[in-house]
Amino acid sequence: MASGPHSKLAACAAPAKLAACAALMLAILMAPALAQKRYGPGISDTEIKIGTTTPYSGPASAYAAGAISATAYFEMINEQGGVNGRKINFISLDDAYSPPKTVEQIRRLIESDEVSFLVNPVGTATNMAVYKYINQKQVPHLFIGTGATVFNDPEHFPWTMSWTPHYASEGEIYARYILSTMPHARIGILAQNDDLGRDYLLGFKRGLGDKASTMIVSSQTYNTSDPTVDSQVVTLKSSGADVFFIVSVPKFAAQAIRKAYDIDWHPQEFVSSVGSSIAGAIRPAGFEAAKGIISAAYQKDPADPQWANDPAMKAWNVWMDKYNPRINKSDYYAPYGYNIGFAVVALLKQCGDDLTRENIMKQASHLDMELPLLLPGIRLKTSPTDLRPIKQMRLVRFNGERYVLFSDVLESN
Repeated sequence: MASGPHSKLAACAAPAKLAACAALMLAILMAPALAQKRYGPGISDTEIKIGTTTPYSGPASAYAAGAISATAYFEMINEQGGVNGRKINFISLDDAYSPPKTVEQIRRLIESDEVSFLVNPVGTATNMAVYKYINQKQVPHLFIGTGATVFNDPEHFPWTMSWTPHYASEGEIYARYILSTMPHARIGILAQNDDLGRDYLLGFKRGLGDKASTMIVSSQTYNTSDPTVDSQVVTLKSSGADVFFIVSVPKFAAQAIRKAYDIDWHPQEFVSSVGSSIAGAIRPAGFEAAKGIISAAYQKDPADPQWANDPAMKAWNVWMDKYNPRINKSDYYAPYGYNIGFAVVALLKQCGDDLTRENIMKQASHLDMELPLLLPGIRLKTSPTDLRPIKQMRLVRFNGERYVLFSDVLESN
């Protein structure tokens, strides 16, 4: 016997069934339209509302360049017609790198502004203060600006995913390099007194293995509310350390580099990638003071001449001149924000017209793409059981003018 819409409509001949059949016809006609578009909060035919928090003020204000750059990227996309005809409304709020302020601002974004999802809220302690709440609300918490390992836990917190390569993995990469090139090093450490610092040290000590207890001769911490780290650097010098590992945000990295130089202490310095920005850390410290510093990178450095003829870098320079002139091109967070914006737009295109929070998160956990300003060999890749988008880095050394790559792609689990 024939079945389907036409056979069902044929059964509507009896007058008593006219009302029921009218409803059936309406459902049949509406079904394709309903299948085409599915929206969650913050989405309409013309708008996609996204939110973030970032420290426009306070001790980590150098990070704001990332949000400023992402905002500029979305401005370009909107000028080009948006994503599938929908303009991106990016609401970026200042939390001053203060967890209580982050709680207030994230609640505003979700409950008052009703954003569809959150993109790249910055900071380890700040995200720690809100990620349980965000997961309870089932809001995608994407590409967050921290590499703390706690944020890759899809079993318990499936709505949260990081952006930055994990701090523990980066710390392990430095440790392995030190073991292979300076096996008898005496290491002094300055670390931020929060989960950012603890994660780096976890990986660093793991990389040193059973030699950690003898090679690390002094470990000092600081709080982001401290005015300077001068006394900690003096203490580290007095320990006799010939390797100095700086785990900090740019402001305190600049202070540490400068103070070591001023007191005539010249160890081999390593600076965590989150504190290595030329604009935020190296220039304030002084190029001569920073010469020889080793860090790790996963994105292209605009100052590196090897990218002068790279099509992606040429396009970025044109974009910077037109859309993002307030941020210095040497700022680490200018290409960072550009890559974030590119990834968000690619994700939204991948979602098509199914812009529910559930599908946005589903697509975010199935990424596999190149980004224009990632280093060759490094790509964005996620799975439902591993929400780390970026897992690889390469070592770089500051030569007095710019960072120079000197290693292959490195990865740690």
